[in-house]
Amino acid sequence: MMRFLLLFSRQGKPRLQKWFTPITDQEKKKVLRDIMMIVLSRPPRSCNFFQWRDLKIVYKRYASLYLCTGLEDQDNELLSLEVLHRYVELLDKYFGNVCELDIIFNFEKAYYILDEFLMGGEVLETSKTAVGVSMEDADIIQETVEEYMSKPAY
Repeated sequence: MMRFLLLFSRQGKPRLQKWFTPITDQEKKKVLRDIMMIVLSRPPRSCNFFQWRDLKIVYKRYASLYLCTGLEDQDNELLSLEVLHRYVELLDKYFGNVCELDIIFNFEKAYYILDEFLMGGEVLETSKTAVGVSMEDADIIQETVEEYMSKPAY
């Protein structure tokens, strides 16, 4: 099971973080700082996973963003690389060639896509089409609510 999923920039700015196990805010900051320092200091051609404390850390760089996840010992590293890649594919499908600015200005959509894809650290939906349909439905509901709220109440 995934313990957390982090998305951060090459400059060390956290852009998205999802924690699947309850830990304190102080511990979250420490984990985030430690993982970012280790990942950002690794050479470009090094292995995409390493052991840290009692977790296996798996990361992948896409353009200027790093996706990183913490796994338990019995989890498969290659499968988690595929999960990270599928999440990027889902973001690409929704945003059209996703970039860091898409995540910054539409973070609620990025979290929604993640919640449709993963639940409790496990893959919930593998179909890109099903997640896309869910996102379209959510967008239609949001537009309807915004349209309703913009009308004057007489």
